[in-house]
Amino acid sequence: DDFRVLTAVEMGMKNHDLVPVELITQIAALRLGGVGKIISTLLRHNLLHHERKHFDGYRLTYLGYDYLALRTFLARETVSGIGRQIGVGKESDIYVVQNGEGEELVLKLHRLGRTSFRAIKNKRDYHSHRGSPSWLYLSRLAAMKENTFLKILHEHGFPVPRPVDGNRHGLVMSLVDGFPLTQVRELDDPETVYMEMMDMIERFARHGLIHGDFNEFNVLISKDGQLTVIDFPQMVSTRHPNAR
Repeated sequence: DDFRVLTAVEMGMKNHDLVPVELITQIAALRLGGVGKIISTLLRHNLLHHERKHFDGYRLTYLGYDYLALRTFLARETVSGIGRQIGVGKESDIYVVQNGEGEELVLKLHRLGRTSFRAIKNKRDYHSHRGSPSWLYLSRLAAMKENTFLKILHEHGFPVPRPVDGNRHGLVMSLVDGFPLTQVRELDDPETVYMEMMDMIERFARHGLIHGDFNEFNVLISKDGQLTVIDFPQMVSTRHPNAR
């Protein structure tokens, strides 16, 4: 029933910034008294946020959205356990996870809307000029966009993680054996690494794409010098106005 209420709030947020309890009750198909108790529990665990300043209603928090995505991944056996956190960025949180077969993978949860990065609504094309979309909605679009590019790039042999699954604002992909270049203090052959990175940029361009955030944080290097490119929410076509 907890997940029925979370899902009801999610559905209500498609047309409401704050979802009134009456609508939550209607969508969840539960008794009003029962819904009230569940909402209290969800509020206590920070899965919902309650506002009553201008309008009395509820919305999902990122943690609540995480639970909904994880429940789907668990049902698909894409994720069976969560391990250590390996990345915290201005746009996402990244964890090592395990699937139903014991394989280690990476779970990326998009987190648009953090204080230091609020200009994103003016810089990205996710919402196609939709009025004032929520950060959860923008995070979902960012994840969908990244998943689409990952699939295409992987199918065409680009050195990117293997996409495994996607749901809401979450992506599951293969775990890359390597470290971000920003963590590497010395390279055996920096000239070769530099040339390979330039070749990668040119290869993207030949396919009509620009990474949009190609830097030392988003290029991983393995112990044997293999490069892998990550983080594709900002990728655009070479014809895009922001590609200049």
